[in-house]
Amino acid sequence: MINDYLEIENAEGMPEMADSTLAMEFLMNLKTGVRNTAVAITESRTPEVRTLLRNQLEAGLALHEEVTKFMIDKGWLHPYNISDQYEVDIKAAKTALMIGNLNLFPGNTSRMGMMAQIDADE
Repeated sequence: MINDYLEIENAEGMPEMADSTLAMEFLMNLKTGVRNTAVAITESRTPEVRTLLRNQLEAGLALHEEVTKFMIDKGWLHPYNISDQYEVDIKAAKTALMIGNLNLFPGNTSRMGMMAQIDADE
């Protein structure tokens, strides 16, 4: 368990974890945008608006494909292997729980800068 989140060794792997989290969030937002655009097409009346929305839908689908391929190449997404995706999801959940349990604002510290140690008599 990480007790001191400001120590360098405790940040190992965090940049990649942050990147994969941001990529997944972006992918989910893309899916929402594609879904909403498809609904808007069914509710539009004029051919010009439908054409505009279809173009937006195609652009959204293309970007979704690009982000999905990127995440697969990075090993952040395994849409065709449930057991591998399960492992990625479990690791992310454990990391989130660990971060949630950190004491981000310790009361008594000797920190003069970013890498000072927590006082032993706390």
